[in-house]
Amino acid sequence: MTITQWLLFFLVVQIIHFLGTWRLYVKAGRKAWEAAVPVYNAVVLMKIINRPWWWVILLFIPIVNLIMFPVVWVETIRSFGRNSSMDTFLVLITFGLYIFYINYFTDATYIADRSLKPGTAVGEWVSSILFAIIAATLVHTYLIQPFTIPTSSLEKTLLVGDFLFVSKFHYGARTPLTAVAFPMVHDTIPVLNVKSYLEKPQIPYFRLPGFQEIERTDIVVFNWPVDTMMNMYYTDKHYYKPIDKKTNYVKRAVGIPGDSLEIINGKIHINSQPLQLPDRAKLQYSYQGTTKGQPFHPYNLYERYDVTDYVPYHAESRTFRINLTEEAFERFKNHPNVETIARVVDSSSVADTQLFPQKGDHHWNNDNMGPIFIPKKGVTTPLNSKNIELYKRIIEVYEGSEMDFDNKVSVNGTQVLLNGQATDSYTFQQDYYWMMGDNRHNSLDSRYFGFVPENHIVGKPVFIWMSWDANGDGFINKVRWDRLFTTVGGPGDPVSYLPYFLIVVIILVAFNFFKKRRES
Repeated sequence: MTITQWLLFFLVVQIIHFLGTWRLYVKAGRKAWEAAVPVYNAVVLMKIINRPWWWVILLFIPIVNLIMFPVVWVETIRSFGRNSSMDTFLVLITFGLYIFYINYFTDATYIADRSLKPGTAVGEWVSSILFAIIAATLVHTYLIQPFTIPTSSLEKTLLVGDFLFVSKFHYGARTPLTAVAFPMVHDTIPVLNVKSYLEKPQIPYFRLPGFQEIERTDIVVFNWPVDTMMNMYYTDKHYYKPIDKKTNYVKRAVGIPGDSLEIINGKIHINSQPLQLPDRAKLQYSYQGTTKGQPFHPYNLYERYDVTDYVPYHAESRTFRINLTEEAFERFKNHPNVETIARVVDSSSVADTQLFPQKGDHHWNNDNMGPIFIPKKGVTTPLNSKNIELYKRIIEVYEGSEMDFDNKVSVNGTQVLLNGQATDSYTFQQDYYWMMGDNRHNSLDSRYFGFVPENHIVGKPVFIWMSWDANGDGFINKVRWDRLFTTVGGPGDPVSYLPYFLIVVIILVAFNFFKKRRES
C-alpha cells in the first residue's frame, strides 16, 4: 500500500471508530465530537477506560498494535459494564464491531471507578503474559533481536552455533512492512508450520534514524533478496514473501554504495585498492592436495588445524579438498601426511553461469569478478545492452514492486527499454551493498544473488551470548566457553565478559536475598 492508501485507510478507521463509540463518549461525560478527532480521540478513550495516555503510542506501533487493539476493545466494553466471558468473546470475534451493538442497542452505563485489577488468578496471568509479549515484541522489533549462525559462510570469524544479539538501532530500526503478523516469530509459526503473516496490507518502507551508517567490512544481518522459500527450513517453488519475512542472512559488507568492486584471483579490490579487513576477520580459502598415505581423519583436522571443511575425493588417488585460513595453511602444509597442497583459484578464463547476474556476456567466477559499480541513492549510471543484466533486478523488483513487477526492462537490439520507453541511464532510488562470507569458497553471497538493497537491512550483530559446538563431546565440551559474552566487532582477539556478567548476577541475587530478609 502507498502512503495515500494508508491515509485513506486511517481515515476509514476513524470514521468507523466515531460511528461505533460517539454515544459511549457522551455517556462517559465527554463530547460526541471528541470521538471524531484522530489521535485526540484515542487519548480521550484512554481516560474513559482509565488507562495511561502512552497506550496511544502502542496503538500506532506496527505488530504491537495487533495486540493492543483487542485489549482496548475489551477494556472499552468493561468500562460500560460488559464483563461476561460472552461479551469478551463477541468483541474479539467481531474485531471490535460488537461495540456498535453496545453503542446503539443497549442502555449501557459508564462505570467511572471500575476496578482495573483482574478478578481471577487466570486473568492476572493473562494480563501479565500479554504485556510481557508486548514488551518483548517492542525489544525484538526495534532494539535487539536474537540470531543464530546456521552456516559456515563466516567461519572462522563467526562459528556455526554462535547465538548473537543483533542491534536494530545501530543502522536504524526498520518498521515492520507486514501489517498483520504473529509477534516474535519470523516467516512461520512453530509447530503449526503455517505462514506467520498476511501478504497484504503492507506498510510503506520506513527506517528510524540510526547512529551510524553501514561501514565497509561491517558484519550485517539482512533479508535474503532472492528468497523464494515458504519458510527458512526447506526450499519451495517460487513463493512470494514480503521483504521483512524473507530469510535472515549474515555476511560481511565488502562493498558499500558508490564503490567499484572487483575480485582478482580471490582477493577483493575496492576502487582499485585491496580491501583492508579488520583484525578479527579470518578469511578461508579452498586448497586442493594429495596425501602420502590414507585420507585424513576429519576429527583430527578439526581439532588440530582448525579446519572447517574437509572432503577426501578418491582413496586411490589420495586427493582431497580442504578449507583453511592462511595461518592454518602455513601449519597444515607441513603435516607429515601432506604430499602436495595449493590454493584453488578459478582461472579468469573460466565462466561460472550460476553466478550473478546469470545472464549476459560476463565471464566471471568465484575468484574473478567485476568490476561492478555498487549503486548509490541519487547516482545516475549509464544503461546499455552490456550492463543491463547487472541492474535489471534492481529496476524491476527492488525499485519497482516485488509483488506486481510494475517496472519492466527489456532490450531491443542495443537499445534498453524501461516500460517501453528507450533510455540510456538510470538514477537509483536507494543504496545497495555487496555482501560476502569470509569462507570464500563456501558462501552463498552476493556473487550468486547480487546486490542487497538498503530496505533489506535488518541490523548489526554486536554480541555473542552463547556458542554451541554440536561436534563437542559432552555438554562441557559443546559449550565454547571462550566465546560466551564476547563482542562481534572491535580490534584484537575477542574478550569474554562472562566473569563480569556472573559477578553482576551474584551481586543482584545477594542484594535481593538480603533485602527480603530485612523486609521479613
